[in-house]
Amino acid sequence: MAQVLRILNAAGASVVPEFIEVGEQVYRAGYTAGIHPAAWASLHHTRVLLKGPITTPQGGGYKSLNVTLRKSLGLYANVRPCRSLYPAVTSLHPQLDVVIIRENEEDLYAGIEHQQTPDVVQCLKLVTRTGCERIVRYAFEYARRHGRRKVTCMTKDNIMKLTDGLFHRVFDEIGREYPELTQEHQIIDIGTARLATKPERYDVVVTLNLYGDIISDVVAELTGSVGLAGSANIGRDCAMFEAIHGSAPDIAGQGIANPSGLLQAAVLMLQHLSQHEAATKIQNAWLRTLEDGLHPADIYRAGHSVEKVSTAGFADAVIARLGLEPTQLPALAVPASQASAEAPALAEPRPRPKQELVGTDIFLCWEGGTPDELGALLTELATPSALQLKIITNRGVKVYPEGQPETFCTDHWRCRFVAQGPLPEGSTGYRTVFFPDVLTLQQHLTTAGLQIIKTENLYVFDDQRGFSLGQGE
Repeated sequence: MAQVLRILNAAGASVVPEFIEVGEQVYRAGYTAGIHPAAWASLHHTRVLLKGPITTPQGGGYKSLNVTLRKSLGLYANVRPCRSLYPAVTSLHPQLDVVIIRENEEDLYAGIEHQQTPDVVQCLKLVTRTGCERIVRYAFEYARRHGRRKVTCMTKDNIMKLTDGLFHRVFDEIGREYPELTQEHQIIDIGTARLATKPERYDVVVTLNLYGDIISDVVAELTGSVGLAGSANIGRDCAMFEAIHGSAPDIAGQGIANPSGLLQAAVLMLQHLSQHEAATKIQNAWLRTLEDGLHPADIYRAGHSVEKVSTAGFADAVIARLGLEPTQLPALAVPASQASAEAPALAEPRPRPKQELVGTDIFLCWEGGTPDELGALLTELATPSALQLKIITNRGVKVYPEGQPETFCTDHWRCRFVAQGPLPEGSTGYRTVFFPDVLTLQQHLTTAGLQIIKTENLYVFDDQRGFSLGQGE
């Protein structure tokens, strides 16, 4: 950070820093979010943060400061540009030029986890239509604004049909507003493999939080080192800029870290602040330094690099080249438009669909016997109620009725109950359930000594099922 600030100052950037302390020492002082209340006041005042890598202590219930900042400040768009620096930096993919745009607030990073039985823990994956619309529209607007040609959406909606399926569906809906851009969807596993082997076929990639975290590191490493890439975290009111790599306490204070990732974050910050001349001057000087073979330890290669330089030595080299342009790598030009990368407007609110309760999933911690024995017990207990047992699954696999004897079962059982009786005329396949009947059923099970660990109500929205089906259901 010290060396990056030296470069900003030497380039004439119009930046007067306010310093705040975040991270491990603040955690240790008793602030479990890793940030002091006084720091929030500074952030609300400046609305822009250039953040160095920080360490979250292991264990003890410490929440990730990065996640806290992104979610608390509404920084929903994580933008990670990755470009090959070949021949200045060794890379197997000289044509790589990919921007990963990652949803930044939702998905498994909500951090909502529970241990439900002695054998089973769960993590909730939360995805909202609003969150999907914001990040997908941002990706298309980014592609249009930066002259990009193609946007690729990556999900795992062949498995997670509701959560990832929503993201894919929103991508298709919004994509129709951008007919000039080539659009495609890929399943995340093959997409990651192709990013690693044929990155030149990609341009802008938009995806959910966890996937974006992983593939942006993959693509950054393909450029020569994950230490070369910066990222922008953009919200409607605030923005945060950081290197994409994490902290490295084992080399802290030794003067050998590569400041490039944080410097690239600072360039993105200057562009966000419409200080394009300073950003361009720094970027071109950085590229020229790499071309001249002055490389920190992480990208130094004997026989290719000219000199292994320290953190401060690398900053000195960049400062000495301010005003110069690269001779082999494409130089950055000051854009004709000086507009900052503002977040696109939110979509108009949609009318709320009709929501109807049609059943309930009751999760049990039970070690009493076989799935058939549990099925018989639950069928008997449900008979006096308005609900009937439809299916039991264990780790997502149907085990009752007509389960397979080879299926491994743990102590965590999902038991689905729906309304008894025939379907009404004109029904779409589900009967309405009344919530007092759900409570009555839960009381029957509890009175019988069964341990309910979780419940999920089953809803249809405008006659569209809002829950996944069990195998064979």
